[in-house]
Amino acid sequence: MSDFNHRKYVPFQPLKMPQRQWPDRQIEHAPLWCSVDLRDGNQALIDPMNVAQKLQMFKLLVSVGFKQIEVGFPAASQPDFDFVRRLIDEKLIPDDVSVQVLTQARQDLIERSFEALQGAKSAIMHVYNSTSTVQRDQVFGLDREGIKQIAVNGARMVRDCAASQSATDWTFEYSPESFTGTEIDYAVEVCDAVMDVWQPTAEKPCIINLPATVEMATPNVYADQIEWFCTHLTRRDAAIISLHTHNDRGCAVAAAELAVMAGADRVEGTLLGNGERTGNMDIVTMAMNLYSQGIDPELDLSNMDEIIRCVKACTQLPVHPRHPYAGELVFTAFSGSHQDAIRKCLNQREENDPWQVAYLPIDPADLGRSYQEVIRINSQSGKGGIAYVLEQEFGMQIPRWLQIDFSGIVQRHAEITEAEVDPETIGQLFRQHYIERQQPYQLNGYQLSREDKQERLVANVSVNNVETSIKGSGTGVVGAFVDALQKHCGKNLVLVEYNEHALSHSAGADAATYVQLNIDGLRYCGVGTSSDIVSASMQAILSAVNQPLSLDTEVVAGTEQAIA
Repeated sequence: MSDFNHRKYVPFQPLKMPQRQWPDRQIEHAPLWCSVDLRDGNQALIDPMNVAQKLQMFKLLVSVGFKQIEVGFPAASQPDFDFVRRLIDEKLIPDDVSVQVLTQARQDLIERSFEALQGAKSAIMHVYNSTSTVQRDQVFGLDREGIKQIAVNGARMVRDCAASQSATDWTFEYSPESFTGTEIDYAVEVCDAVMDVWQPTAEKPCIINLPATVEMATPNVYADQIEWFCTHLTRRDAAIISLHTHNDRGCAVAAAELAVMAGADRVEGTLLGNGERTGNMDIVTMAMNLYSQGIDPELDLSNMDEIIRCVKACTQLPVHPRHPYAGELVFTAFSGSHQDAIRKCLNQREENDPWQVAYLPIDPADLGRSYQEVIRINSQSGKGGIAYVLEQEFGMQIPRWLQIDFSGIVQRHAEITEAEVDPETIGQLFRQHYIERQQPYQLNGYQLSREDKQERLVANVSVNNVETSIKGSGTGVVGAFVDALQKHCGKNLVLVEYNEHALSHSAGADAATYVQLNIDGLRYCGVGTSSDIVSASMQAILSAVNQPLSLDTEVVAGTEQAIA
């Protein structure tokens, strides 16, 4: 039998809740947030943070807006103890921020934790013990009553220690660790017993934290557990129901969102989801999910790049380029159809309109990202994305027919190089293929006159570096120049398309013109730029004409070389 054997696993048994209410609810406001980056996040690192990194992370969390921050397990680690003391002794904790410390329900650890918090203005003492069937049977070897007694004893010790440090505004928090693997009625029984010791009130509630220490089922099952718990807890009005989801099944954010719908008030997690195994609940993702629905997340994530920089520096962990909201490529479109849709939506959007842009759930500018980062070009990209880059970077508003022509050039370059094409290269390709194509014809000057409602044109041009004059007439300057060229080069020229606009991105050129010519049955595009719109138009026509003529020259030269 293969080692990849699904039969060793037993399906998780969901609750029977035909009257569940949470699926019909919506999240209307942000939960209370508690960052556990400095505890859960730190213990999950290969190289835990040093004091400087912890201080940097703490300052970031405060600046983002967290009012509750778990700062360590001071009873289990001297560095954690010293860090907590430094925060207090150096008065680094803002008055509106409560620090939280974690401790197991053991007397020596609880007493050490209170020692670490001596002198804090306000603090959360978070005590826990595991209640799951696996832990009871295989780790502790205790029955339900024995495990409950550990929780009750821990609650008493927390209460008594807090009474001796009455200058601190204390909040008590209890976690039945591995809540999702605990019988739901027993979890309520244990938490009721803890609350009997603490005697919280609606005015001074305790925190009951219900962790998915290991994610064991689909998010809807966790939401059922939370709703059942909330409706059966004896003193529900005196408890802040808190969540602490892990990401073993990749659903930590979804589980937390559904559990808030099911009645939870508070969420513990980390920035960008760092944590044990596959990680903790990602507060950035959940908060931005709320933001995208028009709900104030009560966290300031507007400087996303600075958040990423700080988290990476403190954790030494990379951020996936496709990480929701935060990744380098998360607002980037390479697909041609996506790029075209984004460009059209952005061009039509008025400043105060509700955000409705194809493929972009939020405005990248809200996170400090620029639109230039939205559309990037590779071999999968299309004309819309390339046009967007040309407009944003170089001010060239190229028409659709020129987008089609130029996209093929960029795509061939991407396929040959097998790499992303950056904006500078796109600009260089555009100039080389259109603007700088000045052989065999090059414009040196022109004279205009008007006779019998016709424009009379004499243009001074160089043909393969030999100066000459060409003459033509037409109803307009463009027509006259096409007539002059047609007579001189012997080609059948028909002007098919013409566009022009002011070119604000260039200091040396005020106008850009775009033409498409039918030359002996084939279509060619040309571009001209100049402070003189007439000169720009002529240069665009020469750009188009030079394409087949330069190809003819190359063929002739190649033939002569082969004969030689």
